[in-house]
Amino acid sequence: MQKILVVVDMQNDFITGALGTPEARAIVPAAVKRAREFPGRVLFTRDTHGEDYLDTQEGKNLPVPHCILGTDGWQICPELLPYCREEPIDKETFGSRKLGELLAAADREEKVEEIAFIGVCTDICVISNAMIAKAFLPEAKITVDARACAGVTKESHRLALEAMRTCQIRIEGEV
Repeated sequence: MQKILVVVDMQNDFITGALGTPEARAIVPAAVKRAREFPGRVLFTRDTHGEDYLDTQEGKNLPVPHCILGTDGWQICPELLPYCREEPIDKETFGSRKLGELLAAADREEKVEEIAFIGVCTDICVISNAMIAKAFLPEAKITVDARACAGVTKESHRLALEAMRTCQIRIEGEV
């Protein structure tokens, strides 16, 4: 049985850059601790956009260029880099089908017992990817560590945690 930790979009632009928040900066130590101590495989997702970001649906709804492929803002934050031992899963949308496929393939090789999530933004990409994991591996225990997640706002973070709890995702470390 294997355990997998998914570190969602812990990139410079979401922590100290274009979309950085005090809440995102505040969870970095908890995310590092979780990645360092996790007794299993650690995967990272990386929000990835092109120069045409402002022409995309997301760019029209959130006109703040961020995580542009190859920029400093696109990079995983330096504190977490030592735990990024596999190539990050680049994703152009909030949720990653590739992540779901990778989790299903891992489960075929050795049963996945638990998939844990940490990262940003709780209310956009964490919830989207946790729901994808639930869809691909409905019998795996899906957990989210609230202490190592940050939302766009404190309220949207809380609402996302409640929505995931309703969908039978276990929430740890309520803040």
